[in-house]
Amino acid sequence: MEKPAPNTEFPEFEQIAKRLRELRKAKGYASYEHIAFDLGMSRSAYWKLESGANFELKTLIKVCRILDVTLEEFFVGIKVPVAKG
Repeated sequence: MEKPAPNTEFPEFEQIAKRLRELRKAKGYASYEHIAFDLGMSRSAYWKLESGANFELKTLIKVCRILDVTLEEFFVGIKVPVAKG
């Protein structure tokens, strides 16, 4: 599958996607297809998550439950710039 263009409005999406890949692999899921199955998602739907697509919080919560991490643990290291104004 072809990776979509980076989101220039929300570069944090790529950081979230990277974190998903790291945690999936650390949990022993060598392939995104296996975690997609465990989540009850299509492979293409999960692939979009790891490609930096926007998704719902309920999806993130389901992923965190499967990976056995809290939302706080998930977001460690993901920086959101402070708005200047």
